[in-house]
Amino acid sequence: MTGQRARGRTGAAGGAGRTGGPQGQAAGAGRVLGGTGAHGGAGDGERLARAALTRVLEPGDVRGGRWLRECGGTELMRRITTPDGSAEQLSGMTARRLAGYRLRAANVEPERDLAAVASAGGRFICPGDREWPSQLDDLGDARPTGLWVRGRSDLRLWALRSVAVVGARACTPYGAHMATSLGAGLAERGWVVVSGAAFGVDGAAHRGALAAGGATMAVLACGVDVAYPRGHAELIGRMVEQGLVLGELPPADHPTRSRFILRNRVIAALTRGTVVVEAEYRSGSLVTARCAQRLGRHTMGVPGPATSGLSAGVHELLRGEGVLVTDAAEVAEMVGDIGDLAPPRHGPVLPRDHLDPVCGRILDALPAHGSVNGREVARDAGTSADEALGKLYELHSLGFVEREGDGWRLTKPPTCNGDARRGGS
Repeated sequence: MTGQRARGRTGAAGGAGRTGGPQGQAAGAGRVLGGTGAHGGAGDGERLARAALTRVLEPGDVRGGRWLRECGGTELMRRITTPDGSAEQLSGMTARRLAGYRLRAANVEPERDLAAVASAGGRFICPGDREWPSQLDDLGDARPTGLWVRGRSDLRLWALRSVAVVGARACTPYGAHMATSLGAGLAERGWVVVSGAAFGVDGAAHRGALAAGGATMAVLACGVDVAYPRGHAELIGRMVEQGLVLGELPPADHPTRSRFILRNRVIAALTRGTVVVEAEYRSGSLVTARCAQRLGRHTMGVPGPATSGLSAGVHELLRGEGVLVTDAAEVAEMVGDIGDLAPPRHGPVLPRDHLDPVCGRILDALPAHGSVNGREVARDAGTSADEALGKLYELHSLGFVEREGDGWRLTKPPTCNGDARRGGS
């Protein structure tokens, strides 16, 4: 990184801004960014170059990521924008690919993008910055060139304790309920809920966290100043105020189908685990889950009806390495620290559960209708007559049996009000 900072100071990104050479670009970046110290990471030249590269390289461009790793942002922009033959020397660079990069680079104005995100209350974060989430480095050469962020909170700190909740856009009421419940429950436990701000499960998870007064982050497949989908403009605005909105694409950039898919790798890498709530076999949510699995993150799924096509993908995930979860406590147990255990699960405790084994056998020996004497009870229960009689009196005191002449019978259940009314009393 030291070498990259040095290249940034000497100004190799002159072709990116086309606004008066390296010194002018660095000065402009300093005015927008408030100097390098504000970020504690990449220098102004490197930051400016990486901001420009978010318009040149598509998210998840592995070749571009390798070039960035090998020569840094300022040098890569210089090679792309300068016709000196150095770009052709990059491994994997072709004439067609270079022509596409240069066509994009011709219209790049990183100072304007940095000013635009700053005016929207945002910032641009680079690898090496104090706020950069280091877990994104697990993506290798596919890691983001940088992240555009809106919101007052610290991205790195929030990402340390975050869980992704993703699922179908056209979810059922059951899916929306489960996503909202998970979002609220995780937020109440101090977890940051991460999703993609889409309709359906994503929006429900965000709303659940916000309703609980908790933290939530949205990873967008467009510019962070773009409200997409438009129907979630208010929700995204609330997340900017109460949480964080981030993405790889520069201000005003638009989403595409491939960008939605590539965005999912950021959600998977950013969080400790991914929960899928309703997903068909062909679903972007399953892409997120599989990416999480490859990265060694926890992968969980919420089961649904076996007859529901919207749960088919989740069930397939659970047949593999996914873990079945039904509420926030179980999710927290999976992704949390030692001691974050879900409460023990059990069915309702019935009065009969407290009886000792002999009393249970005596109770089973009594017929459903009518009465029997103590000797018959002892025979059917496999006890002595005296022991059977003692247990019958014990059961009588507990309200399980009644005397009827010389015999014993089960206590009749109380008559409900509905039956009384139907009887005409």
